Amino acid sequence: MKPPICSLAIALALPLLAGPGIAQTSAASSLVISGNEAKIDLQGGQKLIPNPAPDSLSILDFSSFPPKVTELPNVPNSVIGPPSNIAINPDATLALIANSINVTPGKKEQYEPAHEIHILDLEQNPPAIIGHLNAGAQPSGISFTPDGKSALVANRADGTVTVLSVSGKKVEVADTIRIGKPEDSFSDVAIHPNGSLALVSAQKGGYLALLTQKGGKWTSTGRKLSVFGQPYRVVITPDGTLGLTAGAGFGNGPDNDAISIIDLAADPIKTIGYAAIGSSPESFEISPDSKVLAAVVMNGSNLNPQSADYHKNGTLEILRRKGKQFSRTQSLPVGAIPEGVAFTPDGHYIIVQCHPEKELWIFELRGNRVRNTGHVIKVPGMPSSIRAAR
Repeated sequence: MKPPICSLAIALALPLLAGPGIAQTSAASSLVISGNEAKIDLQGGQKLIPNPAPDSLSILDFSSFPPKVTELPNVPNSVIGPPSNIAINPDATLALIANSINVTPGKKEQYEPAHEIHILDLEQNPPAIIGHLNAGAQPSGISFTPDGKSALVANRADGTVTVLSVSGKKVEVADTIRIGKPEDSFSDVAIHPNGSLALVSAQKGGYLALLTQKGGKWTSTGRKLSVFGQPYRVVITPDGTLGLTAGAGFGNGPDNDAISIIDLAADPIKTIGYAAIGSSPESFEISPDSKVLAAVVMNGSNLNPQSADYHKNGTLEILRRKGKQFSRTQSLPVGAIPEGVAFTPDGHYIIVQCHPEKELWIFELRGNRVRNTGHVIKVPGMPSSIRAAR
């Protein structure tokens, strides 16, 4: 049964200013994780790489600059999924990494959905994988609840969201929520700072699904929020007032796609506007203070070099917030096929994943401007997913 709209609005309004209320450790003030895969080349399409090297993780500590980098080899992960296939719990002691696909050379489809989620202990030195669990088919975007006691996983090939229970370093499947058809391709999930609702992106369905939580039980409301294009990454601003998703259209080089803006304080919750973002947004992130949005767009860099719409570089788009709207203020060149983007937990730096170059580019946010620091981090594989502690 759908919850009454009025009670949902009350539940939203009470904790908006308070935030999640989780004490931040020194680790949480500095940690960023990049997932690097080695199996699939995205230049001009999706091509399997023969005899690939193992996938890996790069763990960045931004307590000083340039950041300290720890490489963790042999952790299977994938570019076939939104760059939010990593989640870090609120006190930065544990992370979850989705392994979304298994490569099947010789088969017509080349790869098939996997079910695996890795459990990463961040308190070990160096951090280590301590276990695995099975979610639904092709687990993709993951988010922890603000108290860190559970997490939600969007299963892209399953039409479901997996609910995980978390107790210390023990992670188990607690529930599975059916929210639509597998072909809707539920790709990412964002949880409100008060823990009472979540937004799930239906990439192929072209909408956001709305989930609510009461008494520890997550349920689907059946609401479908209209958004631009095919929503992939979805976030909720840290102040709890807005939901945001980036939608790609047909991937045409010259065309602008858009960010959709959802008013979470409205009764009922509704989509209220759009912000132009460039061609083929892959991912975006909001700053810890909820004021700046950083998005990476393909800008034609993922097209065949023979195409008239091909460009050598992707771009980092910077949008500034004013009230409940965003406007683009900067467009900075980055490497080809930028996959993920993240703000450091203190909001001072922005990390962009440049896929074929196997590089992380670091930008600095100071005042009203973003600048390229020129510092580049080489990683062992093609960077495909990224998440910062909060």
